[in-house]
Amino acid sequence: MQNRFEALKVFCSLAETLQFKETANRLAVSPPVVSRLIAELENYLGESLFIRNTRQVKLTDFGQAFLPKAERLLADSEALFVPSRARMADEMTGVVRISVPHLPGETAVIEAVAKRLAAYPDLVLDWGKDTQRLNVVEHQIDLGVRIGTVQNNRFIVKVVGETQEKLIATPEFLAAHGTPKRWRDVSDFPLVAHIDRNTGRAENWYLGGDIQITPTKPAVITNDYQAVLPFVRAGLGIGFVLDGMCKADLQAGRLVELFADLPRPSWQIYVYRPQRLVTPLRVKVVFDVLVEVLKTHI
Repeated sequence: MQNRFEALKVFCSLAETLQFKETANRLAVSPPVVSRLIAELENYLGESLFIRNTRQVKLTDFGQAFLPKAERLLADSEALFVPSRARMADEMTGVVRISVPHLPGETAVIEAVAKRLAAYPDLVLDWGKDTQRLNVVEHQIDLGVRIGTVQNNRFIVKVVGETQEKLIATPEFLAAHGTPKRWRDVSDFPLVAHIDRNTGRAENWYLGGDIQITPTKPAVITNDYQAVLPFVRAGLGIGFVLDGMCKADLQAGRLVELFADLPRPSWQIYVYRPQRLVTPLRVKVVFDVLVEVLKTHI
């Protein structure tokens, strides 16, 4: 059997997903390749690893006993082949494409990442802003950050924090325009709205449950999420932004939160990279650095 380690990687992934198609997606191979490697491994071992039928796939008793051994062997092999300094420099040469949304404290995050990666002069960061959840394969994205709920099992994911959105205005704005008594009244006030690039319309504001505010007559419209807060600070309207972006202004009294007692959905902030049979070391290093930086700054 030629590709033992590749077969073990496929086996461990299939043991986790119990789905041939999902395993193929994770490892960026076709389902027939997964089936072939599992069959070759079973033939080599002389034992069945999985019970397969039209309804489900599950590990055999032998497969359950074999799994921790396979995982340990793969981990040991990774440790064995830690690159030398010369090879490390070669492995850290090339482009890493990163896709990020608008982040709280984004400038500080970028500066911290840049400082951590300054030791690799031949590493090229392609840092792109993603406001539409770009297709990872089509845009050749190596890793990225998303805010929301982790839904794609094809990704290796590290959750680095949580965030909520807050309804905010300046004290001066509220003194001039009054304070909305009910959440339904908010849409009658001047609002600073962010445009959804997919629809071309102002994004709705979700406060949890069935509470939704639609900015039908905004005073300001922008496709730059980072611009919402400065417009609100200038007193042009009520805005809806991530808590990390407005935290300092709220603490200093420059902004006031409206309807703080209403429940808000919490969104995960996570770093992801596609599951692949072979991932370049430079991608793994940048992934780990980004995780550590975001945990510190968010």
